[in-house]
Amino acid sequence: MAELNTLARPYAKAAFEFAQSQQQLTQWSAALGLLAAVSQDGTVRQLLQQPQLTADAKAGLLIDVCGDQLDAQSQNFVRTVAENDRIDLFPAIAEIYEAYKAEQEKSIEAEVTSAFALSDEQQDKLAKALSARLGRQVRLNASEDASLIGGVVIRAGDLVIDGSVRGKLAQLAEALKP
Repeated sequence: MAELNTLARPYAKAAFEFAQSQQQLTQWSAALGLLAAVSQDGTVRQLLQQPQLTADAKAGLLIDVCGDQLDAQSQNFVRTVAENDRIDLFPAIAEIYEAYKAEQEKSIEAEVTSAFALSDEQQDKLAKALSARLGRQVRLNASEDASLIGGVVIRAGDLVIDGSVRGKLAQLAEALKP
């Protein structure tokens, strides 16, 4: 994973800097998300792995599948990535690009897993509390996991807050070990 990120980072940074200079962060975000999804499609992956395909043919295939959803600059980016035989990096490129974009916009996406469904009011309170703690705008993605027994687990970037009953029991078991 670290190697993929190392290889993908220069492409993501170049895409981000270009998008920022053109004030097209949202458009590039959509294009890279689309390219990540298309490049991971099973049928497309099989086609891209054909040894007889040139880099230009692989780029053409991706551009054709994406249709008119890619502008000329995005198409050139696809060609550059394909020339360097890095099409498999599109998911990592999109992920790193989104991190750069979030940093620029002073926002962060938080994954909240709870034992039970959170109401809209609870999600709003949690988002406000996290915004105050992190100093950024927080977008919540809530999911449920009954194995937590109770409480929540929050993941926002490198920060992990485990307030679940399962987590507390694991801490207690660790503390009681001789």
